[in-house]
Amino acid sequence: MKYIVNTSNNPAYNIALEAYAFRELVTEDEIFILWINEPAIIIGKHQNAIQEINKEYTDAHGIHVVRRLSGGGAVYHDLNNLNYTIISNKSEEGAFDFKTFSQPVIETLADLGVKAEFTGRNDLEIDGKKFCGNAQAYYKGRMMHHGCLLFDVDMTVLGDALKVSKDKIESKGVKSVRARVTNILNELPEKITVNEFSDKILDKMKETYPDMTEYVLSEDELAKIQKSCDEQFGTWDWTYGVAPEYTIERSVRYPAGKITTYAKVENSIIESLKIYGDFFGIGDVADIQDLLVGVRYEYTDVLEKLKTIDTTHYFSRMTVEEVAKAIVA
Repeated sequence: MKYIVNTSNNPAYNIALEAYAFRELVTEDEIFILWINEPAIIIGKHQNAIQEINKEYTDAHGIHVVRRLSGGGAVYHDLNNLNYTIISNKSEEGAFDFKTFSQPVIETLADLGVKAEFTGRNDLEIDGKKFCGNAQAYYKGRMMHHGCLLFDVDMTVLGDALKVSKDKIESKGVKSVRARVTNILNELPEKITVNEFSDKILDKMKETYPDMTEYVLSEDELAKIQKSCDEQFGTWDWTYGVAPEYTIERSVRYPAGKITTYAKVENSIIESLKIYGDFFGIGDVADIQDLLVGVRYEYTDVLEKLKTIDTTHYFSRMTVEEVAKAIVA
């Protein structure tokens, strides 16, 4: 395993760096990266940015909004958040196994006197309060897993910047975002800084992987990452795109994630379809969108069409019936 030292706090650059390591450094079987962002909302690959954020607030407070490559929901980062990325060619062994990839964090906290547990779909909790969310992406048999650790994040900003949908809060059984999250620093018997915590995570990784060495990016590689930041991950088109054109909006939440669909329908025929949500999957949902163009906007017709493919490739841990129900009642 190799690790990359990243001192940048630019969210778009940091997403570009992990994307480069993920897509280009394919001869490296495993890569580990730690990174810290300036105040930012990082949205999932399949999400509609406008519906996930309080844009008036983020604009007024200079909070970055960046779309990542992986699925899952929106998260708030600031300089007291610690993010980690693990990239591996062993995608079949680690597919959706969040627990395995979260072990170094759990073990580091145990060393510091805090008991953390893996719970639910992709969360880490201390005494029932979430402090870490995880997500994964796949590319040509390669897997990227990353986690967002709340170390000493400003919870007030988190609540104001993220527009968390009512159904998501109700499905968690609590009334607000701030009621169900905690900062790691609050739980530590002895206080340390986020950078000291980062060092301890890296030390734990070196202990777990004794042969791990540093991968130093060349000037050429750094230039390519900057170009990717400037031309893709830092652009409006990548983050917001074109607002979905639709005549029907439908949103359904399942244990495995939420699906929101926007369908432009004319004469009961689907002319176009956009799918957003915090679900996980390996495939590009654009395939599903294209597949359903020209299909009658009826549950039985949509279901029949979806049965011609493996929908679990796009929507992990959901049945084809659930996917169809998310598109049309």
